[in-house]
Amino acid sequence: MNRLISSLLLATALTAGAALAADSDMDALLLADHASAPPAKASDWRVFVEGAAGRTALRGPGTNSGSILNQRLSIDVQFDKSFAPGWRAVFADRLDINWHNEPSRQNSVNSFKEGYLSWAAAGDQLFDLGRINARHGVAIGYNPTDYFRTGASRSIVSADPSSQKKNRLGSGMLRSQTLWDGGSLTAIYSPKLADQPNRASWNPDWGSTNNQHRWLVAVSHQIAEGINPQWLIYGEEHDATQLGFNLTKLLNDSTVSYVEWSGGRTRSLLTRALNEQGINRPDDSAFRNRVATGLTYTTANKMSLTLEYQYNGAALDKANWDALGRSSPLGYGLYRGAVHNAGDMPTRQAWFLFGTWQDAVVNNLDLSAMVRFNVADRSRLSWLEARYHWDQAEVALQWQRNSGHATSEFGASPQRRIVQAVVRYFF
Repeated sequence: MNRLISSLLLATALTAGAALAADSDMDALLLADHASAPPAKASDWRVFVEGAAGRTALRGPGTNSGSILNQRLSIDVQFDKSFAPGWRAVFADRLDINWHNEPSRQNSVNSFKEGYLSWAAAGDQLFDLGRINARHGVAIGYNPTDYFRTGASRSIVSADPSSQKKNRLGSGMLRSQTLWDGGSLTAIYSPKLADQPNRASWNPDWGSTNNQHRWLVAVSHQIAEGINPQWLIYGEEHDATQLGFNLTKLLNDSTVSYVEWSGGRTRSLLTRALNEQGINRPDDSAFRNRVATGLTYTTANKMSLTLEYQYNGAALDKANWDALGRSSPLGYGLYRGAVHNAGDMPTRQAWFLFGTWQDAVVNNLDLSAMVRFNVADRSRLSWLEARYHWDQAEVALQWQRNSGHATSEFGASPQRRIVQAVVRYFF
């Protein structure tokens, strides 16, 4: 069976384009909802119910240390309505109920994703106030300029990056947007609303997204046909100002290139992680760069292939990553926890491969494949999905494997392999 699955992975990767890829949140290992577009409805509401069931093979001291059965029921609600001239209300919430092996072991997590009012003061001036999922960046697998991702992942149900960006907590903020022909200006202020995270099932958890004052200014303007760069300036209470840049370029009718960069003086991720836990470590602030760049190639038969290189100058290099795993279990655990909370990379370099094929073989069947490859420890996350959809329903089969040595990024995960089926119904 393992040989069959490995052959399937290889065949899909070759069909998708084949490559190595990297970085993932440590807890993004429970799979569920590859975000395919829901059916269009002339309604202010968009609601779906999703059920998932599968088996997780666990990693332990022995060669095989058992497995657990997983079940999940999710309810996702979105509301978007213009209720008066110039006024709009937006609300998004998701409830995930998980069971492991037996019904009595239930875990419920409610994620209040968005809730805000929007006012169009004029045709070119917008103001938004409330909890907003502000996403920035043009890369697919790693977004250095997605500054509001820190602390936003409350319930991760899929390894798919698009699912993780969508199904997360927004931040409380005031956002202003000014539009003009060929460009826009966005200004955000996100205040401190709480001191500590609160993981209680129904808590809005302002302490995860709004535990310090933050601000952002983003400007974009078209400078030539097909070239519309974006510049960003971001600041927060406990770090120096960061600069950001996003650019995409159509190379030909089928290939798009992109680059995303963020840089500024900042402490290393290890120093930040230890300092936040009260462990004194000398300030090692320096100018550090984060980069994600890649190519997306789309074929005439609806196949799309992305290969992305990722770099994080604030993360550990290979020597220090290996040393931390061997010599300091406490530091290793604190570091991994901080990196996961920040949605960042634990090591300097990674590769990411993502492929999709719409209407593969038959109409309404979509195939997806993803590989994340850590250059420093050579561990990898491999993921496959086959999804068939009707007008109001979808069914999917998913497979994931985390491989690598015991202290590697993906080899340290307790989940060695996950297989599950997912059913989604739209109301």
